[in-house]
Parts: sequence; C-alpha cells; structure tokens
Amino acid sequence: MKVLLINGSPNKEGCTYTALKEVADTLDKNSIETEIMYLGVKPIAGCIACGSCSNTGKCFIDDKVNEVIEKLPEIDGIVIGSPVYYAGASGQITSFLDRLFFAGSGKFEGKLGAAVVSCRRGGASATFDQLNKYFTINCMPVVSSQYWNQVHGFTPDDVRKDLEGLQTMRTLGSHMAWLLKCIEIGRQNGIEKPERETPVRTNFI
Repeated sequence: MKVLLINGSPNKEGCTYTALKEVADTLDKNSIETEIMYLGVKPIAGCIACGSCSNTGKCFIDDKVNEVIEKLPEIDGIVIGSPVYYAGASGQITSFLDRLFFAGSGKFEGKLGAAVVSCRRGGASATFDQLNKYFTINCMPVVSSQYWNQVHGFTPDDVRKDLEGLQTMRTLGSHMAWLLKCIEIGRQNGIEKPERETPVRTNFI
C-alpha cells in the first residue's frame, strides 16, 4: 500500500512540508509506503480546456501532472498539502489539481484522499474546504482527523511548536493507515468498491 503526498508550497521544506512529513512518518510507522512530491517553483499552467485528455488519458501539457497520472495504479491514497494564500490554496497547486483531476478523472475513484493546509493565522478552513472538493467530486473517501487538518506558523520551527496541529497530522496518518488496511482486508474477502451508475448530467438552463 502506498500514499502519495503532494507539497504545493514553493518552499521545499517549509511549513507545508513539515505538516506533510508528520503525516508521512506516521504512515511509515504503520507500514504504509510513502512518497512526498515537491512541485517545485517553476510556473504550472492551468487547464486550457483543450479536451485532449478525454482521448489520451493524460494532459496535453506534459509535466508532473502526467507523472502523477502514471503513478495512480500503484497509489492507494493521496494527501494534498498547500499553504494558505489569501484564504485559498496556492495558485500553483490549484492549477496542478485542476488538470490532474480532470485528466485523471475516474482513475481516482476509491482511493483515499486528505488535505493538509498551513497558515500563519487565518484562512485555513476555507483552503481546507477548497482542496477537499477535488476528492468529493471523484468518488474518493475523505480521511478525517481529530480537527481540521491544519498547522499554524510562519516558519517550520513555529509549526513544530504547534503541538495540536502536529498531533492532528499524526492522527490523520493513523486514520489513513487504518482505513487502507481495512479496505485491503475487505478486498481479500471479496468486498469490492461499489459499482457506479451511468452518470446523469442535468443542465440548469
């Protein structure tokens, strides 16, 4: 079992990474393989609505979006981390996720999802809500913790002093590991994910 953690901050080992690392360390202790992916600082293009992904299964813009799509068959859970910018997720992670979830579409179904946000003071709950919407529109069970998955601080050292925030990350990691193991036991006993009905689209004109 493997969980991919995506760092949507321009700071490779900043506050967002500190939170994600706490989750990853807990997953590792529970025998779940982890990988933390750093998106880097280069601009990430938004979706250009070309529609080519519906035919190819990958994004026309060949970058880390396609790298994640290729990894999906071996991934059982995804944790998305972002700093808070103006009470929302970073533009970088937003552009990345718009393309990833549109091009990847049904490949996310049944995989566990969780969002982690870091902020100096406010805007965390709005960002948390924004990120969770990617999971809930793609038939992904959302993993919860003991509080909203957020840490506070201006520097990684500040975050390490946020004992409640770090505990929330550890609880999240424990819950994700537990659910992954439960799903695997169910699969071994013939319990598969639910079959979906043919999608119905209603246009409000």
